[in-house]
Amino acid sequence: MADGAACRLYLITPPAFALDAFAAALEQALEAGDVACLQLRLKDVPDDSVRRAAERLMPIAQRRDVAFLINDRPDQAAELGADGCHVGQQDASYAEARRLLGPERIVGVTCHASRHLAMAAGEAGADYVAFGAFFPTDSKAAKSRADPDLLRWWSELFEIPCVAIGGITVANCPALVAAGADFLSVIGGVWNYPAGPAAAVRDFNRAIALALRQRA
Repeated sequence: MADGAACRLYLITPPAFALDAFAAALEQALEAGDVACLQLRLKDVPDDSVRRAAERLMPIAQRRDVAFLINDRPDQAAELGADGCHVGQQDASYAEARRLLGPERIVGVTCHASRHLAMAAGEAGADYVAFGAFFPTDSKAAKSRADPDLLRWWSELFEIPCVAIGGITVANCPALVAAGADFLSVIGGVWNYPAGPAAAVRDFNRAIALALRQRA
């Protein structure tokens, strides 16, 4: 998920979904515009449920050169052949994730609104750091609220990509693009978009492109 563009979409699955229906929606969304990454995030479900979802969704993503990551579980990411994993501060450590996945696969780290956590993750070798939540979100209880200045500070000082997360929509994303986010991590802003996920991906990409032109 190298950031060849200045800012790209990073999609996260809903916390629960019907697999057949979601697979169809994912296909439509990924056909609609640029997406860098899809993270499979299923909480409090049996391992077999994660395996079934990954086996169905990972080929859809990878056929379109969209990196497929698994949340929390680097062991499952390694087992299933995912492109990498995302770990939170209470999940497997970065060191454990890197040990399981090796040097070539992606390991990203949640850093909340902490400059210290982000610098520690970057020094350890994380492929990206994730900041948030920037806006109110129903997807999960936010442990912190982040300000766009955090993205600005990071992007001015460090080359490691930063991901913005938390309540991001087509309407509010331009401020994060302007502040220097390399990726916008979106859940409800795509899957619950009134006109559907494909329209959401198109509209996000338009909003990102406009914000990048204004930033330039």
